[in-house]
Amino acid sequence: MTRTARQLFDLSGKTALVTGGSRGLGLQMAHALGEAGARVIVSARKAGDLEEAVAELRAAGIDAQAIAADCSREDETRGLADAAIERLGCVDILVNNAGASWGAAAEEHPVEAWDKVMNLNIRGYFILAQQIARHSMIPRRSGRIINIASVAALNGNVPEMRTLAYNTSKTAVLGFTQTLAAEWGRHNITVNAICPGFFMTKLTAGLIHSLGAERIAAKSPLGRLGDDEDLKGITLLYASDAGKHVTGQWLAVDGGVSVVNG
Repeated sequence: MTRTARQLFDLSGKTALVTGGSRGLGLQMAHALGEAGARVIVSARKAGDLEEAVAELRAAGIDAQAIAADCSREDETRGLADAAIERLGCVDILVNNAGASWGAAAEEHPVEAWDKVMNLNIRGYFILAQQIARHSMIPRRSGRIINIASVAALNGNVPEMRTLAYNTSKTAVLGFTQTLAAEWGRHNITVNAICPGFFMTKLTAGLIHSLGAERIAAKSPLGRLGDDEDLKGITLLYASDAGKHVTGQWLAVDGGVSVVNG
């Protein structure tokens, strides 16, 4: 029997792990998954931030837990995957969102800062996806992986940004997404990416203030920055059966900036 659109987006009985889920875009996506019925584990480095996030999610009626882990470290990343599977029984949906940035001119960019960004923004995605797939998704022949890239992966920078490592890592996320989608499709695992534009988060607040929020918004066809709802729809599409025939794709959620600046 053909399901209704509401039924296709329903995540009741599903489980999800969201890294970088204690605030910002990760917390917004955790809300989206939980509001659709999924049980959610959020992860980040700081236990205090996670406690606040879980309290917020539970106040919204979401079955939420937290696991503290640093996804730039292989041992902690693999431990996170194992702990999430143990607690939830399986992980149906993985959102790779934990990320870092570093501002420096390319000719002066420290190698150690390059490694820090790469280890979290792409190496961590690989390790976590591999561990979750091996021990949950591939054996069950089912899974949804959502990788957070950025519109910074689509073009070069304005001179003021100077985020070489970040941009490079997010470009790598797109290649990683497409390659995994092609390889793991036979396991009924979909792998897709989201490319957010400017959202006012702790990670981007300093850059937005330095560039000017009104100036940034003016470059968008919609004339605004992203808000606390703008990633919910695409997250649910990728995570649910509504998107079961979508894999290896990315979508910019940027108010149209990539259209006029691409």
